[in-house]
Amino acid sequence: MLTPPRALLLDFGGVLADAPAQPPAPPELVDRLSRLVEGAVPPERIARDLTEGARAYALWRDDVGRTGDPVELRHGQVWADFVTGAWPPAARAAVEREATPLAYAWTWREEWAVRPGIPEALRSAADAGLPMAVVSNTLCGAAHRDFLAGAGLGDLFAAQFYSDEAGVRKPNPELALRAAEAVGVPVGECWFVGDSVHRDVACARRAGAAVVVLMRSPRTDREPAHPALAPDVVVEDGHGLRALLRSAGG
Repeated sequence: MLTPPRALLLDFGGVLADAPAQPPAPPELVDRLSRLVEGAVPPERIARDLTEGARAYALWRDDVGRTGDPVELRHGQVWADFVTGAWPPAARAAVEREATPLAYAWTWREEWAVRPGIPEALRSAADAGLPMAVVSNTLCGAAHRDFLAGAGLGDLFAAQFYSDEAGVRKPNPELALRAAEAVGVPVGECWFVGDSVHRDVACARRAGAAVVVLMRSPRTDREPAHPALAPDVVVEDGHGLRALLRSAGG
C-alpha cells in the first residue's frame, strides 16, 4: 500500500499538458526577431541560429542536470549564450532588452493540450483537500502559468514553481522543497508526479518525497535507462493518477 498523500507536486510538460514537437525556429518568432533587430540579421540566419541554439540549450540542460545542484539561466543569458552571441552588438542589445517576452514566445505552444484525465484527477484531489503545486523546468514559466489559467486549471494550484523564476532546475531538490513549503506540507508527506526519471524521479528522491509517481509520456521512452533510479509506481495518464489516489485514500 502506498502512503496516502497530504499534497501533490506535479510537473507541467508530460504530466499536466503535452504537445507534439514543434520546429525550434517558429516562423512567427523568426519574423518577430527580424523586426526587432531591424534587419541587421537576415531571417535565414535567425532561423539557423534559433535551430542551433535550441539544440545547444537542450544539450546544456542535459549536462547541467548531471551536476549536483543545477541552476537555471536568466532569459537574457539564454539568448546571449545560445542564439545571439555572434550577432552585431545593436542586435544583441535589442534582444537583451526583450529577453523575457521573447522567452515567453519561444516557450508558448499553440498545440499544448491538457493530458487525458488530468482535470478529473486534479479536481478529485482538490475535493479531497489536497493542496497542489507545479514543479517544472522551463525557459519561461509565465507561458505555463497562462496555459493552465486558460485551461481552467490554474486556480486548483496553491503554488507554481518554475525553474526560470526560481533560479534552480530539477533534479535540484530545492525546487520541490520550496513547493512543499509553499503548500505547507512536509515534502516527506507529498507525492511527486513527473514524466522524467533523470529529472523528476531524481529530484523527488533527493528531496525525500513520500511517493514518486512516473507518468509516462513520449519523453519517458526517449530517456536512457538509469539503473539507480526507479519510481514507486507508473501510470499512463491522469486517469491512472486519479485511480491511484483513490486506491491510496488520497
